[in-house]
Formats: sequence, structure tokens, C-alpha cells
Amino acid sequence: MPIATYCLVALDCPDPEALAAFYAAVLGGEVKNDGEDWYDLYAPGGHRISFQRAPGLTPPEWPRGDRNSQQLHLDFDVQDIDAAEQQVLSLGATPLDLDDQGGERGFRVYADPAGHPFCLCRA
Repeated sequence: MPIATYCLVALDCPDPEALAAFYAAVLGGEVKNDGEDWYDLYAPGGHRISFQRAPGLTPPEWPRGDRNSQQLHLDFDVQDIDAAEQQVLSLGATPLDLDDQGGERGFRVYADPAGHPFCLCRA
């Protein structure tokens, strides 16, 4: 018997409303807020990502592990990685590692506007 039931992933960020909007543009779904310091994205498929205000957040430095390691990252499957890349970049993502080794690696790494790493993965 499990001890708990999965609820959500919460990301610290300086502007939770803006980061929730970024991920809503990437994934779809509905953003709801519970005050100015906490926003939830209810994404299709029943998944929930929350965004919590953290003033002075120092974003992780990918791929370094000696200081401010990535701590966690999100993976998103996409049908057309080139088209998806252009879309996330236009939304404010920053490229971190785009060398997918000619498609052999199957993913590319970006940072969201608050600096959290995420990957676009070939479905």
C-alpha cells in the first residue's frame, strides 16, 4: 500500500504568474492562482505544476554540479523538436545544450525564464 499520492511539482521563481503563463503556453491547460505568491497550472492529462514566489532565487547552473546544481528538471515529449524549439525560444526559453548529436541523443536542454532546466525530447 502506498504511503502517499502524487500531487504536484512546485517550482520556486521570482515571478510565479509569468512562469505559469510560460508553461501554459508550452503545455496548454489552465492557470489558477491562490494569491500573488502561488500559481497552479492544471495541464492536460491531469498533471499539475505549481509556481511559488521566491525572491532572490539563484537559478541552477546547468550542467554544473559543484554549485547550484540543476536539482530537478522537466522533460516534455514533442513530435517535431525543431518546431518546438522555435516555439519555446519565442516564449522566452534560453538554450542550454542544443547538441542532440544529429538526433542520436533525442533531447535538447533549455532554461525557462526563471532559469530552471527543461528538456524537449523526441516522442
